[in-house]
Amino acid sequence: MERSEKKRRYDETLIAVVLVLVVIGLVVLMSTSSYNGRVKFDDSFYYLKKQGFATFIGLLGMGIISRVDYHRWAVLAIPGYVAAIALSVAVMLFGDEYNGSKRWLSLGPVSFQPSEFAKVAVILFLAWLISRYASKMKRFRTLVLMMLPVLPVAALVGASNLSTALIILGIAVVLVFVASPGYSQFIWMGSAGVAFMGVFLAMESYRLERLAIWQNPEKYEKGYQTLQGLYAIGSGGLFGRGLGNSIQKLGFLPEAQNDMIFSIICEELGLFGAGIIIFLFLLLIWRFFVIATKAPDLLGALIAAGAMAHMMIQVILNIAVVTNSIPNTGITLPFISYGGTSVVFLLLEIGLVLSVSRLIE
Repeated sequence: MERSEKKRRYDETLIAVVLVLVVIGLVVLMSTSSYNGRVKFDDSFYYLKKQGFATFIGLLGMGIISRVDYHRWAVLAIPGYVAAIALSVAVMLFGDEYNGSKRWLSLGPVSFQPSEFAKVAVILFLAWLISRYASKMKRFRTLVLMMLPVLPVAALVGASNLSTALIILGIAVVLVFVASPGYSQFIWMGSAGVAFMGVFLAMESYRLERLAIWQNPEKYEKGYQTLQGLYAIGSGGLFGRGLGNSIQKLGFLPEAQNDMIFSIICEELGLFGAGIIIFLFLLLIWRFFVIATKAPDLLGALIAAGAMAHMMIQVILNIAVVTNSIPNTGITLPFISYGGTSVVFLLLEIGLVLSVSRLIE
């Protein structure tokens, strides 16, 4: 009885944190996007309405998925993987371009980013694949074979969205690491990854330019967004200017509701408000970790670990970019930044983790 009560409480904790983040995201988005919505669409609530609808769809999907035994979703591992590759190819051929990046597909009135679907597809596919070959994971050859199917997805996504490709590769490495009984082989994998990234960056001049902009943003026109984000962070102080009182969002920080939204949070809510949001993300990651360690089997553990890796990598990269700790990569802040596709698939992913949690005894 005590264990059942504890499990139920854990489920409620995860759900509560997600709901709080979703509500905070909508409130912050309303404040951050109202100016752009009014200027571009003559509607201060334009972005909020679209995000609110996507959030509703995501929460509905999360509720449905959480009530289905996660083993039943394993049959979709291969079809989901194939669909991720097909959609990534479709983006290259027929994708819509926005701000110089071709990342969207349009199906009638609906536009979405297949790269967000690819993250969830890779988690489910690798969790299924690794659980089938768990007894052979101590071999270095097996580790390499587990990584190979991820490379086509990462390469196709990385052609137009390097940051998401890095997240996908990071998720794959974490899942392989979790299932592997040894650690020394990851030194070789890490070395190979660093070498690959060096070659990949050198292949396109604009990628090397990002490194130069990161080091000296004030010397480049493209460093404008980074500087404005830093001004927003610096002007917020401890408690901020107050919700809705940001100055940088009034045309100074381009597309403030997207990947740079954390800087507006710092400006309006200060270090205190930003710290609360970081704390909520830490709670979410901790819940994933607990569910992964108590999962009924390896498949469930890997699903929870994959979601944990996804959330952890994306939050760290976004905040690092906003604070100019790393070069700009265009990563959004989960549940907070504007993006209907992102919030829908994040919530579906949460549903998968909840379905694992429900079967913990």
